[in-house]
Amino acid sequence: MLLIPSIDLRGGKCVRLLKGDFNAETRYEFTPDELMWRYQRLGASWLHLVDLDSARDGGLSRDNPNRTLIAQLAAPRAVALQVGGGIRSREALDDLFAIGVARAVIGSAAVERREEVTEWLAVYGPARICLAFDVRIDAQQVPRLAIRGWQQETSLSLWDAVAAFENSGLKHVLCTDIERDGALAGPNLALYAEALRRFPDIRWQASGGVGTAADLSALAARGVPAAISGKALLEARISTEELRTFLPNV
Repeated sequence: MLLIPSIDLRGGKCVRLLKGDFNAETRYEFTPDELMWRYQRLGASWLHLVDLDSARDGGLSRDNPNRTLIAQLAAPRAVALQVGGGIRSREALDDLFAIGVARAVIGSAAVERREEVTEWLAVYGPARICLAFDVRIDAQQVPRLAIRGWQQETSLSLWDAVAAFENSGLKHVLCTDIERDGALAGPNLALYAEALRRFPDIRWQASGGVGTAADLSALAARGVPAAISGKALLEARISTEELRTFLPNV
């Protein structure tokens, strides 16, 4: 299983939100550049960047300080960048790829404009597009999607959302259990096991809840291809030795 370190950007700073709540923010003193090189030295081959401002407000404007940071991080080609947050147009995709981003993460647009996103998969190829579906588990244990920076609930299930793209060549799907995000309480293993059962050909990325090396091992044991971790790595809750198994360039 591949471990992908995550950096969340808000106002040009490294932050973490608790359960997607913009009012429950922890700000870190590390600069994004420091973190990128730190993770590269640990052996990371990919880095996941989230532009929280664009995710909430929509659009990836050129005067957004996060956009400037993303361009700076992409320039050295130290690691492959996977970037999400507010990507809702071909123009935004072209801009990211032009500055060196390796893969774009599409969230709300995949729910609101499925046909258009299907075209993006055809134009750019499935290796360069990852769909991000953020879910809350309802009373019937069905994962229901939330969009617009997790601010808007929908009745659409994760399973129906992924099935809608089955004939598009979709390869990468990032799924975040919102209630576990930033909580360090362990990933939703049942969710990812069911995701793999239903869609075994998807390269699933598990996000939310990773707090220990045991969490990573549990995901790997269930066959999850990749895991996203932000807070646990920021706070050094997993030792360098424990990380070695999941970072290919060590």
